[in-house]
Amino acid sequence: MKEVRSIQPMTWLFAARSLRDFGDGFVAILLPVYLLALGFSPLQVGVVATASLFGSALLTIIIGFLGAHHDLRRLLLAAAGLMVATGIAVPMITDYGLLLVVAFAGTINPSAGSVSIFVPLEHAVVAREATSADRTMMFARYSLVGALASAGGGLAAALPDVMTRLGMAQLTSIKLMFIVYALVGILGSLCYARIPPRPVRHETDIPAALGPSRAIVLKLAALFSLDAFAGGFVVQSLLALWLFERFDLSLSEAGVFFFWTGLLSAFSFPVAAWLSKRVGLINTMVFTHVPSSIALGLAAFAPTLPLTVILLLIRAALSQMDVPTRSSYVMAVVTEAERAAAASFTSVPRSLAAAASPALAGALFAASYRAWPLLICATLKITYDLLLLWQFRHLKPPGEG
Repeated sequence: MKEVRSIQPMTWLFAARSLRDFGDGFVAILLPVYLLALGFSPLQVGVVATASLFGSALLTIIIGFLGAHHDLRRLLLAAAGLMVATGIAVPMITDYGLLLVVAFAGTINPSAGSVSIFVPLEHAVVAREATSADRTMMFARYSLVGALASAGGGLAAALPDVMTRLGMAQLTSIKLMFIVYALVGILGSLCYARIPPRPVRHETDIPAALGPSRAIVLKLAALFSLDAFAGGFVVQSLLALWLFERFDLSLSEAGVFFFWTGLLSAFSFPVAAWLSKRVGLINTMVFTHVPSSIALGLAAFAPTLPLTVILLLIRAALSQMDVPTRSSYVMAVVTEAERAAAASFTSVPRSLAAAASPALAGALFAASYRAWPLLICATLKITYDLLLLWQFRHLKPPGEG
């Protein structure tokens, strides 16, 4: 009976994650195109991305307080409702100030899945359902299904081009895609509704705040924040904007490109779980991340589109291998009572840090320094990797030789 209970919630969670990331996959690409079509500048696009990420950070803080005391299923359903409202509101608004409000309060995700109010809640469900032995592989599967769905969403971003060829105005076709985003939120809520509620617990069972692992968690949070700040310079919406402006890519070409980057990222997750069993979680995180950052830095100077695409595909195949390993490492090096607090303490600073950089990247784009966001991202990420290796190479999780 225990095995059946464990499989079913994860199946519904994976389905919901797939739907959510499918929607994020095409919205992240269409968002800059939509904003530019409304007449806004690259700087304003960056500010919208920053507002979205700051809003996600604030909601993540609220979720951190609520998650330990309330039913995870209810919170996930509320988040799905917010996703539906966002998809309905965006195509109805053309005023920039109101769009900023929707971006801040809604679930528009310029980073296509990596920063979202859903993530800490879903992580809590994974940690609740997975055994210690299966934890890293379960996080890898969780990341895999999301990345595959995000890749499909990237391909779906080409649909407005198809609709335009059939005679529909491009702006109208993009607005229809936001309605699809709302429908995806409704389907996701149906999946979240099938996750069992949290059992009723006594006050003494409520997860404690950080205790013996406080220093470890705070240090990890600081390093993860540096990584997230760096990644904010090249969130998917801004990378799409860079490709649109530098190589004049069409939506169809961008959709195909992001489909393949998503596919490569997806299949890197089980590889990361396999590799971590042989070289360790920290080594897997660092020694896959550094080459990906080097590829990104080289892409900033690549003179042709084919070479740029090759370098960005190399980056996609390596850059996300730290996602399941990072989640597993945090859950492994803290006590069980501290896991909820550790998830919140490491997620919130990441969200805040990621929110600060898109506006800076937008300003650099507007000033025609288009290569700088990629270079800054690559340099800061390599710095993060070296600091992580230096600080945590000797702190191995239980069971890791």
